[in-house]
Amino acid sequence: MQLYCESLTEYKRLPTREVKIGHLLLGNFHPIRVQTMTTTDTMNTIATVEQSIRCIEAGAELVRITAPSKKEAENLLHIKNELHKRGYHTPLVADIHFTPNAAEIAARIIEKVRVNPGNYVDKKKFEQIDYTDAEYAEEIERIRERFTPLVKICKEYGTAMRIGTNHGSLSDRIMSRYGDTPIGMVESAMEFLRIARDEQYHQIILSMKASNPQVMVQAYRLLVQNMMAEFNECYPLHLGVTEAGDGEDGRIKSAIGIGTLLEDGIGDTIRVSLTEDPEFEIPVCKDLLKRYEPATSPKGLLRSNQPSTVPSTEKITYNPFAYQRRETFAVDNIGARHVPVVIADLSKLEAITPESLQSVGYLYDEPSDKWNISDAAADYIFTGNKMVPFALPGTLKVITYPATWEEATDKAKYFPIFGDSGYAAATGKSDHLNFVMVDCFNDATAVNNYTYLDVLANDPTVVLCLSSTNQNAMQSVRRMMMELQARKIKNPVVLITDSNWQTPDEHLIHFATETGALLLEGFGDGICLGYGSKAQMENIQVTGRTYLPMKDLYQFTNNTAFSILQATRTRISKTEYISCPSCGRTLFDLQETTAKIRSVTNHLKGVKIAIMGCIVNGPGEMADADFGYVGSGPGKITLYKGKEVVKRNVDSNIAVEELINLLKDNEAWVEP
Repeated sequence: MQLYCESLTEYKRLPTREVKIGHLLLGNFHPIRVQTMTTTDTMNTIATVEQSIRCIEAGAELVRITAPSKKEAENLLHIKNELHKRGYHTPLVADIHFTPNAAEIAARIIEKVRVNPGNYVDKKKFEQIDYTDAEYAEEIERIRERFTPLVKICKEYGTAMRIGTNHGSLSDRIMSRYGDTPIGMVESAMEFLRIARDEQYHQIILSMKASNPQVMVQAYRLLVQNMMAEFNECYPLHLGVTEAGDGEDGRIKSAIGIGTLLEDGIGDTIRVSLTEDPEFEIPVCKDLLKRYEPATSPKGLLRSNQPSTVPSTEKITYNPFAYQRRETFAVDNIGARHVPVVIADLSKLEAITPESLQSVGYLYDEPSDKWNISDAAADYIFTGNKMVPFALPGTLKVITYPATWEEATDKAKYFPIFGDSGYAAATGKSDHLNFVMVDCFNDATAVNNYTYLDVLANDPTVVLCLSSTNQNAMQSVRRMMMELQARKIKNPVVLITDSNWQTPDEHLIHFATETGALLLEGFGDGICLGYGSKAQMENIQVTGRTYLPMKDLYQFTNNTAFSILQATRTRISKTEYISCPSCGRTLFDLQETTAKIRSVTNHLKGVKIAIMGCIVNGPGEMADADFGYVGSGPGKITLYKGKEVVKRNVDSNIAVEELINLLKDNEAWVEP
């Protein structure tokens, strides 16, 4: 094992224990299972059954149902019986938070229970308490006494269990000792796992969910490392980014978190938490998994059985458990402390027109002869061998092939891009900024063939553009980043990610997974997303989509680039929404409310707004947010600033207006 996975340079799944959930086998190299969660009232048996069937028919292999109290836990029997009566035997999971009694009932009825260690027994009142070692040990014993009965019931009935830690649900005790950290999340789960192991109960899956993909990835990696160090084995892992949101942003944030771990062979079951109907989560899961599953992956795109040409490494040059951006110097506005730049590839257009630039954030107003520039406007455009036949807007700059650059009269706006070793031999170069393409480890001897890196090393005009034609492209580029660090090469790097998939959804997942994974490692000072061929691009339809209304493919790609940077917290260009996916506990129409709040706040760049259906997903789950909108009762909303309650039990009819007033009171509001 390399730190937290089987290999950092090729795709290998992490070995885990086998767990049986009803008839379903999970872990131990079985296929990665897809699951979702119902949003209906658990007491409405027929509605829950019918929604479960829609999810099952969409491809869900596990269906989770909330059981907030004993009555809902008891009604799981009626739901299960009705599903069986209709011919559906998909395993059910009871979602438990504050009520151990409900868990003990559910464990006798359905195939799996999920408990959250942060609020199953522990207290969560957001109080700082200094525990002595003796007091801390006493609390652990109290947990043991309250948790052991459930473990014994699960063992007796053959019921599986997920110990599901959430970043925002850490107890006061854990927070007091470990703080709001990934290692605190890990220890919260490990305490419960140790108790289960003491009872010789092993039918356990674990999860480390957070709304921030960076925190989520670090927590899973630490969990694997800790399990191996303490038990010399790993239990299966359930992957998910909690409160991911909806639409493009929800899919991208989920793909970055889940996909980063899947690339390293981590994960035995996944759930994508979208603020949409649960059956819409399943296609996103499938798009994530088809990269690794032989049955669904197109020929030539499968990660699982590709021989690696990437040299292994014994020494890791960065810390995968704590984010730190790679140290670079600045070349123009790329590298050092600058936010990552976005390069739009317009090279496949027949001609560059002002309308072309509208797709990448620049709107030309002919009457005033002025450009309106959006917050998500590309910093550079790559035009290949074409010049732009009009005055460029604002700070936009152009990258071309060297021969075209030679012809440019404005060398302050145009810059050349060279092929790897071609830069050293070139006679004409920019005195200010040169881009150099490097295809990372495209053959087995490549590690010995990068002597030209020494020529480029720390050239103050060079920005490296790293890409890979390997199927394990992310690992290839990551390994090259380590090579740069080992050689103390501090040139900034642009991540070039091409997609050879077919649909917009597949492209979205591909870009988010491969580019997002590298950004989470601290690698990358810019990104450029592209496609395999012009013919392929012409077949991609991005218009007329319900969750992704786009003018054309170039707008889709540009928006995706900025959304990836937003989700990795490396460049903020818009409002961020942390919204839970809804469930039977939700106290208002979450999708409708999220859309309403988004419509009046989506111009507030950098503001993080949490929209939570109930107190379970309340102040803790929105730990990352600046402001919160939380259901507190039928027709009632509680508003938060951070974790502090500002207004309680606001009538839902005026709650959005009150949220705007709260933003104004805290100087977070600007007029649209």
